[in-house]
Amino acid sequence: MVKAIVLVSGGAAVTPFTTPDAVAGTGLAAGNTMTALRAHLLAAGHTVFTAPARIGEGEARSDDGWQGFSDVAEVLPAAMTINSAGRIDPAGIALAGFLAHVTETYGLDGIDIVAHSMGGLFSRAALAARGSSGAVGGAGESGGAGVAFAPVGRLVTLGTPWTGSLLGDVRAGDIGLADAHDDAVTAAILTQSLTFADTVSQGAADEVSHSFLAGSGGWNAGQRGVLDAVEVTVVAGDRFAAHDEPPRLWPHDGLVATRSALADEVPADVLPHRTAHRLDDVHSIFFADRFELPWERALTWDPRVFDIVDGALGSEARA
Repeated sequence: MVKAIVLVSGGAAVTPFTTPDAVAGTGLAAGNTMTALRAHLLAAGHTVFTAPARIGEGEARSDDGWQGFSDVAEVLPAAMTINSAGRIDPAGIALAGFLAHVTETYGLDGIDIVAHSMGGLFSRAALAARGSSGAVGGAGESGGAGVAFAPVGRLVTLGTPWTGSLLGDVRAGDIGLADAHDDAVTAAILTQSLTFADTVSQGAADEVSHSFLAGSGGWNAGQRGVLDAVEVTVVAGDRFAAHDEPPRLWPHDGLVATRSALADEVPADVLPHRTAHRLDDVHSIFFADRFELPWERALTWDPRVFDIVDGALGSEARA
C-alpha cells in the first residue's frame, strides 16, 4: 500500500510543488510555510508532497517576496494550483485536481493531509469536491465527474480558521477595533488586516469570516458528511492573550482566534472526529519575525507541533 502526506499552505501563501525528491532549487525548498515541516516528515520516513499555491491564477514558479523561492524542479499547470487569495471552493477544486494528479502519477492508495491556516478550508473543499463516488465533481462548484483521488484518512489543521479569522472578521464587522481593548499589538494587526485584505484578497478575506463560515446557513453547515470518515486533529496557537473577551478574538495567534482554530463552534455532524491541541505559538514565521520570536514558535516550524503531527498520522502513514 502506497500512502503519502500532502501539505497544503494557507491564505496568501506561495508554495512550490514538491515531491520527496524535487523541490525549489533556490531559497526555501518548500516555501516559507512548509519547508521545516516537510523536512521533518521526510526524515521520519514519510512520502511527502506539497500542493502548489500562489496569489492569483497561474503556476507556482517562484516567490519573490520575503523568504521566497525559485528554480522549481517541476511546475504543475494552473488548474492544479491553488489561488491562495481566492475563494474557498474554487481553491478546493484546484486542490482536488492536484490530489488526483499525485494519486495517478505516484500510484497512491491513501492520503493524509496536513494543512496550515486557510489550507484547512481548501482541503475540506477538496474533499467535498471528491464526492461520495471518489470522483472530482461529486459536490460543490466543480460540475461534472472527473478523476478519482485516493481516500483521505486523516486531516491535521494548524491554525485553520474553522469559524473565522481576525482579518475576515474585522472586515465583515464580526469584531471591531474596540475588541482589541487598547492592546497595541492586536489593534495594529486588525488595522493592517483591513489594508492587506483590500490589497491582496480576491475573495478569500470575505469568506474567512465568522459571518460566512459559521451558523446554520454558513459554509460549514454545507460540509455535513464530508469529514465522516476522516480523523481530524486541530492545533491552535494562543500566543496573544492579553484579554479573554470577546472569545471570537481572544486569545489568538496573530491571525486566528484560538477558539476558531480549535473548531469549538463547529457542530459534531460537521466534525465528528476531533482531537484538539493548543500551544503558545504564533500563526506563521511572518508573525514570529515581526515580534522577534524564534521561527520555532510558529505553528509550521515548532518541533512540538511536529510531535503532534507525528502522533496524529501514526506509523501507518509510512506504509
